Amino acid sequence: MRNYDLSPLYRSAIGFDRLASMLDAANRSNEQQPSFPPYNIELRGENEYRITMAVAGFNQSELDIQTENGNLTITGRKESDDQEHQYLYQGIAARNFERRFQLADHVRVIKASMENGLLHVDLIREIPEAMKSRKIAIEH
Repeated sequence: MRNYDLSPLYRSAIGFDRLASMLDAANRSNEQQPSFPPYNIELRGENEYRITMAVAGFNQSELDIQTENGNLTITGRKESDDQEHQYLYQGIAARNFERRFQLADHVRVIKASMENGLLHVDLIREIPEAMKSRKIAIEH
C-alpha cells in the first residue's frame, strides 16, 4: 500500500482538501479496473481532451456513455447472439465492459463518435469567468 504525505500541500494551498480522497480513490480504482477495452487519453489543446477506446465488434446501440457527479462512465453490453459458433481460435473479445473516468472540475463531454471500431469521446475544460486571472487594483 502506498501512503502519501500531503501535509506540505496543506501549508501553502487552500481548498485542496479533496485531493487526498481523490488520490486514494484513483489508486483503488486502478487496482480494480480491468484492462479491457484498451484506450488512449489525448491532450488536443490547452483545454481539450479526447478519450479513444477500441470497441471492435460493438455497434452504437450496444454502447452507453453517461456523466454524473464528475464521473464519465462508458459501458458496452453485447446483445446475445443466438447462433452457435465453433471457433478454432477466438481473439476478438466480445465481453461486456464498464470503464469509469473521474473528470476534473469544469470538464464536460462535448461529443462522441465512432470510426473504424474506435469510440472517440471529446471533452473540454471550460473555466468560469470568476475563476480566470484578473488584476486587483490597490486603493490609496
